[in-house]
Amino acid sequence: MTKTDDRPPIDAARWLYLYENDCPAPAAAELPALASELAEALRHPDPDIRDGAPYVVLRTWIQRDVIDKPLRARLGTVMADRFGDPEIQARTFAPLVLDMIVGRGDFDPAWLAAFRRWFPAETDLRGYDPELGWLHAVAHGADLLGTFGLHREVDPKEMLALAAERLVVPSDELFAQQEDDRLAQGVARTLTRPELSEAEAVGWLDAIEKDWAAGRRGAPTVAAHTSNAMRTLRMLYLLADTGVLIGGAPARLPHAEALKRRLTEVLALVFQAE
Repeated sequence: MTKTDDRPPIDAARWLYLYENDCPAPAAAELPALASELAEALRHPDPDIRDGAPYVVLRTWIQRDVIDKPLRARLGTVMADRFGDPEIQARTFAPLVLDMIVGRGDFDPAWLAAFRRWFPAETDLRGYDPELGWLHAVAHGADLLGTFGLHREVDPKEMLALAAERLVVPSDELFAQQEDDRLAQGVARTLTRPELSEAEAVGWLDAIEKDWAAGRRGAPTVAAHTSNAMRTLRMLYLLADTGVLIGGAPARLPHAEALKRRLTEVLALVFQAE
């Protein structure tokens, strides 16, 4: 467990009280300090603090606009900086908070730039750690990717390329906690953007096809990252066929048929008998 002696104190009892009482809004003068404490709680190595009452209170206050736009902007910058934190739980919970903020419509190009640097470069892809609890770098990053992908100020092609980049990075970590489902969801949400052409909606798959074609030559087994990508694309095929939920409502992918054809072509590479 990471040492916590030099960390700012977290008043766990206060956050539990707020959680149990429907997250009432504090006095305006208290809010900046409380938001800072919440931000600190969301990087704490104790999963009962990081992933417990403080997380729910923060999410609720953002949804209810208790944490207003200027304060959300400050919080977003803190989270973007956290992508470079030396502690894994700090890096992997940053996209959860940014997802809340970007989901409200807020945006800063610096947040996107920090996320783009971190997501394909993160090497600790564990879903769960017995001491740290949920880490879920790929799943949390996938959620943010999909939220960025829906934002009008973000080029959806960049998010599709980023997903492909994440899927071709070599890794020994097999997705075991539905990371493939979450990444497929993030891609599918991005693919609902109406400005994407058919060529753009399928072109990002070329990088995955190239990686798979190269990996088959002389490989005695399927690489972990290839297996991860295969399962992600299979789920994406399903979402292309059925639609993806956005805000609780089903949304269709405009180029679903072309996407399914291209997914079939790419997946055929790993179905070929030796």
